[in-house]
Amino acid sequence: MSEMLQVKNQIWLACVALVVTIACGGGGTTETEGESDMSSSGFVNDFESRMVLNPNPEVITQWADLPDGRTWGSTAGIDIGPDGHVWAYDRCGANGLDGGCESNPTVDPILKFDRNTGDVLASFGAGLFVLPHGLHVDDDGNVWVTDSQGNEAETKGHQVIKFSPDGEVLLRLGEAGKPGSEPGQLNEPCDVITASNGDIFVSDGHSGQNPDPPEGRTGRIVKYDSEGNFIKEWGEIGFRPGQFRTPHALEFDSQGRLFVADRGNHRIQIFDQEGNLLDIYHQFSRISGLFITDDDTLYAIDSESSTNNHPGWLTGVRIGSANEDRVTGFIPPHAHETRVRQGVAGEGVAVDGDGNVYAAEGPGSRPTAGGGLTKYVIQ
Repeated sequence: MSEMLQVKNQIWLACVALVVTIACGGGGTTETEGESDMSSSGFVNDFESRMVLNPNPEVITQWADLPDGRTWGSTAGIDIGPDGHVWAYDRCGANGLDGGCESNPTVDPILKFDRNTGDVLASFGAGLFVLPHGLHVDDDGNVWVTDSQGNEAETKGHQVIKFSPDGEVLLRLGEAGKPGSEPGQLNEPCDVITASNGDIFVSDGHSGQNPDPPEGRTGRIVKYDSEGNFIKEWGEIGFRPGQFRTPHALEFDSQGRLFVADRGNHRIQIFDQEGNLLDIYHQFSRISGLFITDDDTLYAIDSESSTNNHPGWLTGVRIGSANEDRVTGFIPPHAHETRVRQGVAGEGVAVDGDGNVYAAEGPGSRPTAGGGLTKYVIQ
């Protein structure tokens, strides 16, 4: 660990120990009734005056329709395929487990959309999921989806499923319906991503950000080879460097560094592919989703900041370089009548070749009922 990183970690741990603020990475602000705009160092927490990406992007909140007149439920996973089109999933018309994909086994949850028209180009995955969570499209167009919950029959869930571009199941990681921490098991997997050499990385442990995580829950990164053979794992539930409180999303930069959205700790942790900690970013807020473009522009979407868990911070998309802990652009959240201060935003984010930004949203992350995809057309 570098000397500079050690200093950053010491500062971060001091903030936590002193309980200065849950957002201490944003400049050491103190909060009064959840309202604080600027720290003593001049750092603007809410970024309302710093939306430098584009002053007036066109916002399309109902960008893509589902087939057969279906109504969107919740979604959090979105990515761009090698052909430039958009992949996402719908939780089968529901927000969570109740009435979701387990109750609607004939509904295809995984969908491909034309990035220009929003038309459905492909759909598959019916009957295979309990609660789809993370989604990744590799360089060959294969689609990887995590299933973060199990069913009562213990026949589905707690797995990663790899599909061909046409929906053929090619690989499964984890033991269906059997959560655990052994090498052959996963426990509420959040996200999945593949490296340039084919190695597979899974962020495992969705319950870790709970104040009192259930016994046996995990907070770790699990690494496999391209055939799905276990290689290693690192991390555990906690707030110290290298620990996680829900490793919610994964992304690689051009150097092959692995970015982990450590959501419950309001930070991004950056590792090499052997699990060595390289850096920690605190300025991108309480991150649910990550996307890094070919030129190493980092997009981090915050869906959860509130007066209870991250006071003084807005939700929305924060943008900067993957090479430094500095936000240079911001896409603000949707206005919401009961979350006047923070607003609401989605969990997943992706950016197409034209620079247009897509947010994957659930009923709780948009101002109207139902979920879906919002497209921000950058002009």
